[in-house]
Amino acid sequence: MIVITVLYPASPAATFAFDYYMGTHIPLVQQRWGALGLQEVRVLRGSSGADGTVPLYLAIALLDFTSLEAFQAAAAQHGQEIFADIPNFTTTQPVIQFNEALQ
Repeated sequence: MIVITVLYPASPAATFAFDYYMGTHIPLVQQRWGALGLQEVRVLRGSSGADGTVPLYLAIALLDFTSLEAFQAAAAQHGQEIFADIPNFTTTQPVIQFNEALQ
């Protein structure tokens, strides 16, 4: 199992349309990649810290894939469409990290 983490950094000028993200973008990801090894999608919205500090990330998406090869095949097939949709919901540039699931 591999977990792809997509982090959307916060900044004073950054915008993020959560309604579009949850109602259009995430269903697009699930539809295109669901049969290609995507097992689960979890979305986290950044919250203020206990001391009131702003979050480092506006949103974080966790995409569980059966393997790195499955993600690579899915991205090759539909990645261009999915990545082209990003400007429709945010002005920030996502950071992508690949993680090995240990548990």
